[in-house]
Formats: sequence, C-alpha cells, structure tokens
Amino acid sequence: MDIRYPAIMESQEPAGFFIRFLDVEEAFTEGSTREEALQNAAEVLTALLGWRMDQGLEIPQPSQDVKEAFYVAPDAKTQAALLLRFAMERPVGTSRGHQSRKTLSSTRDHAVQQHRPSLRQLEKAAARLGKRLVLSFD
Repeated sequence: MDIRYPAIMESQEPAGFFIRFLDVEEAFTEGSTREEALQNAAEVLTALLGWRMDQGLEIPQPSQDVKEAFYVAPDAKTQAALLLRFAMERPVGTSRGHQSRKTLSSTRDHAVQQHRPSLRQLEKAAARLGKRLVLSFD
C-alpha cells in the first residue's frame, strides 16, 4: 500500500501556487514555487493526519489514479502508523486473518496512538497479515 494522497495544484495570480487535497478536504496550503508548495503540502498533510489520529477520527485511504494530481506523502512516522491502521481495518475473509487482527490489536493501538511504530512492529504486523514490509526511497 502506498500512503500518498492526491493533491491538485493551481497557479495563483500574480504568483505562487495553491494546493488542496482531494481526500482530506480541510488540508490545503500554498507556496511561492512549486517545490515550496509541495513541501508545505507534505507538512500540512502530516500535521492533519496526526491530529486526526490523536482525535480518533476517520482517516480516508488515499485515492489512486487521479488525473493531473500530484501525490504527496506525509512523513515516514505517519505513513508507518497509517499502514498499521489500514492493515487492521482491511477485511480479511479467513478466521486466521481475524485472529491475526485480534492479536495485533494491542500492538497496533499503542503504535498508532504513539504515531511511531517501530520497524519491528511493522514487520510483525505484516507477517501476521500474510504480507511483508517493503521500504523504498522515492
């Protein structure tokens, strides 16, 4: 799963760029250059998703294949917490999957509340869900 959210960038007059997120409507920002606007977007997204986790609010999974969108990722700690959260929310059709979700519950709750699951926690969670953790640089 890729934790990058689609955002639309629009030019502003007389200069600068405005970015709004499609899946997280209250997240928006701007910047004088494209690069600055995208950096600000990552910071805003990270802060807002962290706040939603703190408040126990719903966090939408990122939409895929949105034409003309820029895909923006929150920081690595937030991505890790969301990976665990989304993996636990995903329905699994087997009793083993149900048991795995149940077993991971306390680990996940603690890690998500802290917004910083360790790589070891992520690896264990992935293994119990029949997945494997894959890291990459973008």
